[in-house]
Amino acid sequence: MTTCDFCGRQEADEAKTLTWSTAVENGRHRTFCDTCSREHLRAMEGKLDSEWW
Repeated sequence: MTTCDFCGRQEADEAKTLTWSTAVENGRHRTFCDTCSREHLRAMEGKLDSEWW
């Protein structure tokens, strides 16, 4: 089961998580669902930590 670190959405099907994004923030691995990834794309590209979103 994969969980989005931003909204808490969970997905058991690994094939559906292929569109999710990952990041490392302060040495911690983070996973974001496709919805959150699309919604916060500019902040991610600007390398802002998720606390700033």
